[in-house]
Amino acid sequence: MKTVLLAGGLGTRIGEETHNKPKPMVEIGGWPIIWHIMNHYAHFGYKEFMVALGYRGSVIKDFFLDYHHLNSNLRIDLSNGDVQTMEEFLRDWVIHLIDTGANSMTGGRIGRLRKYLDDETFMVTYGDGVSDVDIEDLIRFHRSHGKLATVTAVRPLARFGGIELDSDQVVEFKEKPHTGEGWINGGYFVFEPGFLDYIDGDACILEREPLERLAAKGELMAYRHSGFWQCMDTIRDRQLLEELWSGDAPPWKIWTD
Repeated sequence: MKTVLLAGGLGTRIGEETHNKPKPMVEIGGWPIIWHIMNHYAHFGYKEFMVALGYRGSVIKDFFLDYHHLNSNLRIDLSNGDVQTMEEFLRDWVIHLIDTGANSMTGGRIGRLRKYLDDETFMVTYGDGVSDVDIEDLIRFHRSHGKLATVTAVRPLARFGGIELDSDQVVEFKEKPHTGEGWINGGYFVFEPGFLDYIDGDACILEREPLERLAAKGELMAYRHSGFWQCMDTIRDRQLLEELWSGDAPPWKIWTD
């Protein structure tokens, strides 16, 4: 099963961090946050990634193009230019780096990946948030209900898209309520191929018409995650994640190096 990482937004609210790089490349503990997210999925055996590039996508390309050599000890023969890797700190991942347009919205970026998704169930998450969600349990939940879509519902401060639930079925999806507390959109989606029919062009915003229409039709279910979840929306969020990473047990680090 492929995992789509939305990595094309401007990230304007995190200030100077994103002047020269996209938000998924902002570092936590010396590693881009997208690397943390990929390690999480890979821990559960999901190691094929579709990275939807946009703003400064070349920075993400350069990171992965150089990954092998920069994370290995090298032997370089200057007489002939031969380079050999010795001890390595590598990952057995397959990564598709795909330009989805400079101005595409979240839904539009997923729509542009249609031809690469092979008409199979796929996962999607944002390139700026970490969690300890159990991916295997999420997928079991998705397969159990037979609907087109699953969103992971989390309960931090009420700053994001609100989800109204009837049992585990999403009955209404509201983007960014100004007040109130409750379950909100935490990303970590699972979609059936039919979901792609709800996307209409590059201007389509995932969190609006597609998810709202799915909720209205009873095709959007919520996987409730009460564990750790944190986005990196602001400098303050980044500082929090950095402090947690520097501690003894970062709550989202469930993989082993």
